[in-house]
Amino acid sequence: MGVAYALLAMLSFATNIVLTRYAVARLSVEAGFFIVLATNVLFPAALFAVELGVRAAPYTWHWKGAGLFAIGGVIGIFLGRRFLFDTVKLLGPARASVFHSTAPAFALIGAWLLAGEILGPYEIALMALVWVGLWLTQPRAGSLHAPSKQVLRRGLLAGLLTVAGFGFGNVLRGIAMRNWDEAALGTVVGSLAALACQFLVTRNWAGIARQLRGADRTTVLLFIGCGVFTSLGSIFISLAMTRIEIALAVLVVHTTPLVIFPVSVWILKNREELTPRTVSGALIVLAGIGLLLLR
Repeated sequence: MGVAYALLAMLSFATNIVLTRYAVARLSVEAGFFIVLATNVLFPAALFAVELGVRAAPYTWHWKGAGLFAIGGVIGIFLGRRFLFDTVKLLGPARASVFHSTAPAFALIGAWLLAGEILGPYEIALMALVWVGLWLTQPRAGSLHAPSKQVLRRGLLAGLLTVAGFGFGNVLRGIAMRNWDEAALGTVVGSLAALACQFLVTRNWAGIARQLRGADRTTVLLFIGCGVFTSLGSIFISLAMTRIEIALAVLVVHTTPLVIFPVSVWILKNREELTPRTVSGALIVLAGIGLLLLR
């Protein structure tokens, strides 16, 4: 079940990426991010209310678990996504995607340092196999215009902070679930912390309000969809980390190219991405996940 939950999280985050492609073309990220974060709070809150009404187990508040979810929200949801936007802007989407696929390495280190997780040789070998496959599915960055040294340094720093935020944020969420098994409510807490940070750093309120008022219904629905699927992804990965090792759950979640690749090729008509290299990478990733299921 742990791998199944991780795959559901991966599908949720992959769907978000596809929706984001259309959403950011219609409204600025700064304005749209507020819609996403607000949905990240309201949607899992509604799920928690439904869950609370049907489950038999009593509800209890756990300050340590809530605190870990909140810190994970600041590090992963707020800082991770914010620096990801900076990385894409400075280095381009191809190089940024390579950085994104290395987040499980930080999760592996964080799970070892913070949660005391130690993976065996078989699990380490599977992680290496999946990483190779992910690297092969990434678009080549060599055809892009090389950035200046100053931009490259800033981009590399933003990229490292991005993957560190995603990796360590997920580790904190996994530790929180061991003390407080509340995936939906924990997602609300983490999203509230991220939303509070976004309020603190935002300065152009007049411009954002103007953009939100001028946004059409389709644009708003696209960003709400992003919020719904990122919320589901957070809930599913939280559930996955209670059943399998944190590092392995994060690794499976970052196999989004398995979904993005065929969508890009057959739906978005980017046929140039269909190469022996990318197909081989996808097959290697699938083999790694299959072997993980047989563990």
